[in-house]
Amino acid sequence: MTDQILSPQAGPATRLSSAETAVDRLAELYDQAAEFLREQFLKAMAEGRPEGRIRAYYPEVRLTTQSFAQIDSRLSFGHVSMPGVYAATITRPDLFRNYLLQQIGQLIENYGTHVEVGPSDTPMPVHFAVANAGITVPQEGVASFILRDVFDVPDLTTTNDDIVNGVFQPGPDGAGPLAPFTAQRVDYSLARLSHYTATDPEHFQNHVLFTNYQFYVSEFEAYARRMLADPDSGYTSFVSTGNVEITGPLEDIPATTKMPQMPSYHLKRPGGGGITLVNIGVGPSNAKTATDHIAVLRPHAWIMVGHCAGLRNSQNLGDFVLAHAYLREDKVLDDDLPVWVPIPALAEIQVALEEAVEQETQLEGYDLKRIMRTGTVATLDNRNWELRDQRGPVQRLSQSRAVALDMESATIAANGFRFRVPYGTLLCISDKPLHGELKLPGMATDFYRTQVSRHLMIGIRAMETLREMPLERLHSRKLRSFDETAFL
Repeated sequence: MTDQILSPQAGPATRLSSAETAVDRLAELYDQAAEFLREQFLKAMAEGRPEGRIRAYYPEVRLTTQSFAQIDSRLSFGHVSMPGVYAATITRPDLFRNYLLQQIGQLIENYGTHVEVGPSDTPMPVHFAVANAGITVPQEGVASFILRDVFDVPDLTTTNDDIVNGVFQPGPDGAGPLAPFTAQRVDYSLARLSHYTATDPEHFQNHVLFTNYQFYVSEFEAYARRMLADPDSGYTSFVSTGNVEITGPLEDIPATTKMPQMPSYHLKRPGGGGITLVNIGVGPSNAKTATDHIAVLRPHAWIMVGHCAGLRNSQNLGDFVLAHAYLREDKVLDDDLPVWVPIPALAEIQVALEEAVEQETQLEGYDLKRIMRTGTVATLDNRNWELRDQRGPVQRLSQSRAVALDMESATIAANGFRFRVPYGTLLCISDKPLHGELKLPGMATDFYRTQVSRHLMIGIRAMETLREMPLERLHSRKLRSFDETAFL
């Protein structure tokens, strides 16, 4: 055996002054690296361990600026905080083409300069390179040689959230981060998304609704079929679990034999302008898992439309709660985002949700208060908190002025804040445990029958409003710190 490293001949970095050309070059470098690894992997599986090591590198885009130029202060993205060198490794340029065109184009325009595109010094794990071709890497010990001795594998030391958590330390070249995620972190989440949701990442749309009940799925499918029957709706197809895609309102969707942990459904429009619905189930762990991975797709907004417990005697089953603050007792994000960090309400999302409620209920102004409260939502990690000593939780709920309680909303909002994804919450009251109205089968049936359709439509209307809003307005500066990545 030798210490030889066999790599594709990618050539040096190239200066480019066009976003289109830059993204084309990124795609060329990525395809070359991934195809090289696939060919070498299949050859090694058939012929045995090769001589030396097989390695290919992610492509990279790099910006260098000496200017303190004052960019349009209304923009939350498209600029860096100070002169210097900034770089980002890139994966799947085919999937992220529109995003990359927008982000790179904004930099070139704002700084009147070029970007450099070339191979990075970050190896591409063979698992991620072959996954796109439907090839499975065998478990350790199955192959005739030790895989890690020949190919690079996923490395958790470089697959992290240091950039978005604000603890990133530049490498030896001193380059700062240009994007919120590294290529390895993105590839990791793309693989997990397929596993957890049973649909491929390319089906996800820019506007994501989360729910905690399967009842919303049938209503979403019914709405999707109505939209596919309307040639003027702008929607082109509906994707269900297992990547089953229909384009007509009467097409069958085969029953799923095994449901994934968090099934997702996608009502698609060109350019990702449709709506994705994810049933995250119950609990903050699922909420964190889903948003951890969907965040790498850089959605334009995500909103929770789930059920909750009403905490005020003046509330009724079926009333709505528009969250404007969160009491975080979910615990799953405490290490990444301390509880002392405030999670602000975003005006753009709040207005869209309130207007959608008005449209669906035909109530407005003071009359809207009959069926909707705006207030603090508490998120707990214990579904059966009522069965323990209630004095502590009830006291905190009262002190926080909470009007509703669930197990997911604060997690989704906090991760939206952490990942710079605009977020919001509109809940529907399904029980009132402090006032003797528990979630019992008969009550739930009546509630679901009358309220699920209306609640889902409110979420859809809000997303359709946000879709028409320019990104410069939707992506709030409240989500950006004083030392941010240039890319959204």
